[in-house]
Amino acid sequence: MEAYPFLASLSLCFCCRLVTCILSVSLARANGNSFAHRGELRQAKRIVVKLGSAVVTRGDECGLALGRLASVVEQVAMLQNQGREMMIVTSGAVAFGKQRLRHEILLSQSVRQALHSGQNQLKDMSVPVLEARACAAAGQSGLMALYEAMFTQYSTCTAQVLVTNLDFHDDQKRQNLNSTLQELLRMNIVPIINTNDAVVPPPEPNSDLQGVNVISIKDNDSLAARLAVEMKADLLIALSDVEGLYDSPPESDDAKLIDIFYPGDQQSITYGTKSRVGLGGMEAKVKAALWALQGGTSVVIANGTHPKVTGHVITDIVEGKKVGTFFSEVKPAGPTVEQQTEMARNSGRTLAALHPDQRGVIICHLADLLVEKKEEILAANKTDMDLAANAGQLSSALLNRLSLSPAKLNSLAIGLRQIAVASQDSVGRVLRRTRVAHNLELEQITVPIGVLLVIFEARPDCLPQVSALAIASGNALLAKGGKEAANTNRVLHELTQEALDIHGVKEAVQLVSTREEVEDLCRLDKMIDLIIPRGSSELVRNIQRAAKSIPVLGHSEGICHIYVDSEAAIDKVIKIVRDSKCDYPAACNAMETLLVHRDILRTTLFDQIIDMLRTERVKIHAGPRFASYLTFSPSEVKSLRTEYGDLECCIEVVDSMQEAIDHIHRYGSSHTDVIVTENEDTAEQFLQQLDSACVFWNASSRFADGYRFGLGAEVGISTARIHARGPVGLEGLLTTKWVLRGDGHTAADFSEHGTLKYLHENLPLDFIYKTLFFF
Repeated sequence: MEAYPFLASLSLCFCCRLVTCILSVSLARANGNSFAHRGELRQAKRIVVKLGSAVVTRGDECGLALGRLASVVEQVAMLQNQGREMMIVTSGAVAFGKQRLRHEILLSQSVRQALHSGQNQLKDMSVPVLEARACAAAGQSGLMALYEAMFTQYSTCTAQVLVTNLDFHDDQKRQNLNSTLQELLRMNIVPIINTNDAVVPPPEPNSDLQGVNVISIKDNDSLAARLAVEMKADLLIALSDVEGLYDSPPESDDAKLIDIFYPGDQQSITYGTKSRVGLGGMEAKVKAALWALQGGTSVVIANGTHPKVTGHVITDIVEGKKVGTFFSEVKPAGPTVEQQTEMARNSGRTLAALHPDQRGVIICHLADLLVEKKEEILAANKTDMDLAANAGQLSSALLNRLSLSPAKLNSLAIGLRQIAVASQDSVGRVLRRTRVAHNLELEQITVPIGVLLVIFEARPDCLPQVSALAIASGNALLAKGGKEAANTNRVLHELTQEALDIHGVKEAVQLVSTREEVEDLCRLDKMIDLIIPRGSSELVRNIQRAAKSIPVLGHSEGICHIYVDSEAAIDKVIKIVRDSKCDYPAACNAMETLLVHRDILRTTLFDQIIDMLRTERVKIHAGPRFASYLTFSPSEVKSLRTEYGDLECCIEVVDSMQEAIDHIHRYGSSHTDVIVTENEDTAEQFLQQLDSACVFWNASSRFADGYRFGLGAEVGISTARIHARGPVGLEGLLTTKWVLRGDGHTAADFSEHGTLKYLHENLPLDFIYKTLFFF
């Protein structure tokens, strides 16, 4: 494989959490080892940031890129103010000096000569070639002054340190340098280090990177590596105009950025050209990175020139996000998430090409395994429950979701068999047939979406449900479960793959169990076609923010309303309100706000509603209008747009059905809303006018569920306006393709002077199953 520089867009939030563990010496450095995983980079206390010439200088190589430099300074100052020890190895003195000397040369020319030379000759005036050492001598002071001015804006002090190769080879000088840097760091000063290019001799070929104790300072890459090891830095961030290492030339169709690079992979790399400026190239960067890694310092090579990522590239790396190439000595036992996605897609194509009966057999076998292996499943679930209870970090609602029982497993099995039946006419179903012209027929058929990423929290029952739906719809699946259900998910995934193996498509469903962050998964836009979050509203919102280029199917909130009309029947109201709120208060389809018509206040019906809620220990929050009717009201609601997820609800008063609709449109989440009334006209108006995914009349909001709708199961409930809405089952995981069968037809045949005419005749939809490779 090859490594090449390449620019790429990264869109992540500019943020940096304060990690308390950085106040002590990191575990990696205490043991003399580099960090094994990106997530551990949050522990880095001492960090070296190397700024390549391409980062610091402008595109014309004459002068500094002030915008990029300012963003780097801001990030370094932020990390420094968190208690980390930051050092900068910088280029730029030559470029800054070149700009200054060119300016001085032009000014020193005779004004009279310039005036008499003529406009055309003035344009052609050339500046002599400037010697690099002279430029460095002229630029060092200005570069340092610029750094000092920028860091002053963040109340951060800096100090300049110029070094040469001899400073590292002479023991006394090396000790003096080490002592100086240690003292500067102790005083919370950011050292800014550069080679003394005004006096440094040309680099000797093949004299660097000879071992752990020897490295020749021939460029800033080797300087940064030597300095990082010498100062026992936890992390070296090397920024240049390269994004990292690629497995093939980036201009090739299949080029992929290498997320993690291991020393053992070094022999299989060939190198591209070096950057447009500076002494080093990719080879120098990789060799320096491996040398630093061998010395116990973690390394990340990343792009510091792209305008969309420069403002947060350093903080993103320290946060452990997938930026650039991370060098690690620890190779994971299993495949990377990128490899899992590739395996899932390849196996998913075979799954999609199976006959519906074959996919149905897989799902039925999985349903059987849930019953046959229930003791194994429940034992794993008990382990998860015990660990969660001992940790004490999960609420009672989440513990309920985490818990499995024989009854739950039996219900799951029943739902899966429903999916198996529904899968018989799903993939390859002809939706439309049109005779466009004689011997030219067009069909629209259903096909899988592709690769699904389903992220769910402490709800292991989600895994077999979404697996069955993915299998039935011919989609590949990446499942990312919460760590709270790790043992249960592992067993359920093994059973799923056992069922898939019947027809040789074992890899079509993958369980992501690595340290992958959700944000990193959401950036795999070239590999994942749809993300489906299952969990809290916070989880869904975070995924919707992080997934810039991948569609997200789901809802961020389940603010469900029940409107009790003035013509509602008492018995129906009590049953529906109790079930909607108390059956499963943590569910997204549970009632959160009870709207009551003004006319039923101070009536027997209203008293019975309140008594029932109190009996069920539901905490009541009064809406503004409801509170105004009461002398002593319950706690007034902080917001009418609240999803409680517990035995709590808001009660508010409205004057009419139309006002109830307006309230729901304003404060609801378009999930599920209910009217309770005996007036059919009022109910029909409510059903027609309310714009929610699910709208019910005289029925509990808890019916908003794929299983209860007869879909077998659901991957989630969507409140989106496109593709799928409400409980999303099998149909929501399909898209369509157009198939045209002709006989040498061309568009020119149908032109004004052509010989053919369009017919556009609708043909009968006799079911035809298409065995095609869909994605």
